[in-house]
Amino acid sequence: MSVNSDLAIAQETTKPSKALNLTIWGVQILTALAFLAAGGSKLSSAPAAVDMFEKIGFGQWLRYVTGSFEVIGAVLLLFPRTAELGGWLLAMVMLAAIGTHLFVIGGSPIPAIALLVLAITVAWNRSR
Repeated sequence: MSVNSDLAIAQETTKPSKALNLTIWGVQILTALAFLAAGGSKLSSAPAAVDMFEKIGFGQWLRYVTGSFEVIGAVLLLFPRTAELGGWLLAMVMLAAIGTHLFVIGGSPIPAIALLVLAITVAWNRSR
């Protein structure tokens, strides 16, 4: 085998299959839509978001920061070069959300855990 054929084999083994790539794109788009909705509700001062951040007790500025991170992360997911970064950014936001539910405001952390899993799935698969 030549060096070129060895390189071609190595590239083929590191690229995800077409089916996996399409699946990850589907996950990316759904995750981006979920975070656009969540971030948009925070940035538009939806009453539920305002109440939740009132319970947290750090002020409404945190709602704007969190909503901004969610929207920025969602947009980053939509571009191949930035999808990994967006996934990790959103994973960090969801870790904070899980901690907030568990230790500050109560309520179920299950939605945040589900979004964490989606964000990590995208980041992990796009890091290859």
